[in-house]
Amino acid sequence: MNKIWIIAVRELKSFFDSLTAYILIVVFLALSGFFTWISGSDIFFIGQATLQPFFSVAYWTLFFFIPALTMRMLAEENKSGTIELLLTKAVTDWQVILGKFLACLMLIGIALLLTLPYYISVWAMGPIDHGAVWCGYLGLILMSMTYISIGLFASSITSNQIVAFLLSLFIGVFFLIIFNVLSSDFTGTIGEILSYMSLSTHFDSISRGVVDSKDVIFFLSITVFGLTLAETSLSKRNIVD
Repeated sequence: MNKIWIIAVRELKSFFDSLTAYILIVVFLALSGFFTWISGSDIFFIGQATLQPFFSVAYWTLFFFIPALTMRMLAEENKSGTIELLLTKAVTDWQVILGKFLACLMLIGIALLLTLPYYISVWAMGPIDHGAVWCGYLGLILMSMTYISIGLFASSITSNQIVAFLLSLFIGVFFLIIFNVLSSDFTGTIGEILSYMSLSTHFDSISRGVVDSKDVIFFLSITVFGLTLAETSLSKRNIVD
């Protein structure tokens, strides 16, 4: 666990050293702030104390930001050859994957923590469903874990960052949009399976304040599966090398 933490801290520092973290956080706060407080579908337009406008925009913003964050995590190291140097320092493939996963998750966590003033401000405006708010944040964290695992897998199979970014988006589109669209075209068991495979189905349920074990299990299962694929890809590259 110590080695995983060391890798995570190193990666997190590299985000801030390269300005990646600052750009992501500033743009994320700017977009979420605009759609939460200023746009035509903001809190004042709705007329009630709720953070649903924020959760709605964060849902889409993270979909694009996380692939941009993960695209360099393994692809750049594969291209430069530093991944081989890292793996010779008595660390396993899993420790590398989990360390990078934790670094990305911590950065997303920092970005979400900086939105807590939104929560406090809305709370001051009127009665707010605290359970729904915290469930909304939980949904964003679980969804981010899923996106990060997909992004790391995409980054592990190529040495080109742009390819990793586009591949991550392509895979994410299936879980975010396509499965949801297809589920409306099918009935019975197939329709239920397609609906279950949609991220929006589970996120919407959690963001409404209902934490169902099947929703949590879904996010965790996709996360573990994505990380496993990334570790497998990394292991195969090492064998070939």
